[in-house]
Amino acid sequence: MPDTLLLPRMAVVDLGSNSVRLVVFEGHGRNPTAIFNEKAVLRLGRGLTATGKLNAEALGQAMTVMNRYHAIATAMGADPFVVLATAAVREASNGPAFVAELEAKMPGLKVQVLSGEQEALYAALGLACGIPEADGILADIGGGSLELGVLTRGKLMRAETLRLGVIRLAERAGGIAARARELAEAEIDMLGWLEAKSGGTLYLVGGAFRALARIEMQRTNYPLAIVHHYEIGAEDAAELALYVSGSPRRILERIPALSRRRLDDLPYSAIVLRRLLSATGARRVIFSANGLREGWYMQNLAPAVAAQDTLIAACEQLSAQLARDPRLPAALLRWTDPLFPDETPALQRLRLAVCLVSDIGAHEHPEYRAEQVFLRLLRQAGIGLDHQSRLFLGIAMAIRYEADPASAFLQPWQSLLPPELLARAEQLGHALRLAYTLSGGTPALLANAKLQCAPPHLTLSLTVGGGVFAGEAVQRRLDRLAASLGLVGVIR
Repeated sequence: MPDTLLLPRMAVVDLGSNSVRLVVFEGHGRNPTAIFNEKAVLRLGRGLTATGKLNAEALGQAMTVMNRYHAIATAMGADPFVVLATAAVREASNGPAFVAELEAKMPGLKVQVLSGEQEALYAALGLACGIPEADGILADIGGGSLELGVLTRGKLMRAETLRLGVIRLAERAGGIAARARELAEAEIDMLGWLEAKSGGTLYLVGGAFRALARIEMQRTNYPLAIVHHYEIGAEDAAELALYVSGSPRRILERIPALSRRRLDDLPYSAIVLRRLLSATGARRVIFSANGLREGWYMQNLAPAVAAQDTLIAACEQLSAQLARDPRLPAALLRWTDPLFPDETPALQRLRLAVCLVSDIGAHEHPEYRAEQVFLRLLRQAGIGLDHQSRLFLGIAMAIRYEADPASAFLQPWQSLLPPELLARAEQLGHALRLAYTLSGGTPALLANAKLQCAPPHLTLSLTVGGGVFAGEAVQRRLDRLAASLGLVGVIR
């Protein structure tokens, strides 16, 4: 394939105290598209507390891994390509020499050693990349440090770095849990400003916190194995932390989704979480798969792109890839307006999203179209979709492709949506099924059919000679839509 057909690529290495990870992003869209993601757990920060230096055993491995990452990024044509070094490198006495050796051996490589404040800023930008409205306390845990910050509508208002990364905390405590709790309590409680968002949300970033989320998903049989946007109440989070702290290693080893390399870190991430819950008075906890790397990505976007709505941008991207007519979503939005006269802005946003993805199953096998589209939306990689949005879109589209709401593949999920959202998703699905039956997926034919709500009737008006007619399928689908709204369908 000619290089001119390739989308632009950017690459970033997160050179952390615990692990080293390369991510290559493709395109400059609002939702980062990672086409390569590889991690090596090197534990560069192990022993830093005692020696003040990077782990000597890990340095040679780090050079080998970085040489591979440099080769991959170069071969993929990634530009820019940067390395972001965090707590271990910035604090180790041999950190500057390690950076100099990296840059000398890999031409063109640029290593940025981040301060604690910069690390917190990148974490906040990464969180806001997927949760722009984030309002509460940010906690980003690594191997060497814990970055804490106050967020107001996605903006970082103040931040602090503590020496409470999981490797650092374990070493400072000598592996004694009680001592680790004392250290976490003393340092976190010094930050009185954490109470500024009391009763709000605690946003957790970092691999050690994501491991806790996976444990909770396993414990509760949560059906969607996507950590990003996973939400639990503060009481459940506290219970999770107690469970992890009190469980023998052999119990945690049985959790299939958990990396064995994370087992040593779990008690310390749980200790930090318990203290954060107490210090912040948070009401709920939201886990984010985004962090430093996505924050760096956001800084490389044009301001107009960065300002886009994450959900709508994700749906527009899907529509552009898979739908047949780019003009239809706007026409569908107008066509369904009469059905929802008292719609809130939040519900209108969801309706627009549904209209955007309403034709993404056009090329799927007709026997499996409803289920395939449902699963695509449920498991879509885009970060702009929280769990409720995924379910809302998926259920609406399953109904649009004529799935029975009682279908087996929909049953495990419906309880995760509030009843009013579930009803709205089904109403939209019925409306779009009717719209596509009338229009054949074209705005021109859709313009010859109009809906009017005047309780107790839902009236469908058809233009004579406009290519639409009141066949049995149209009457049946109008009746289903009307029934979902508590009305009676009439064709004029």
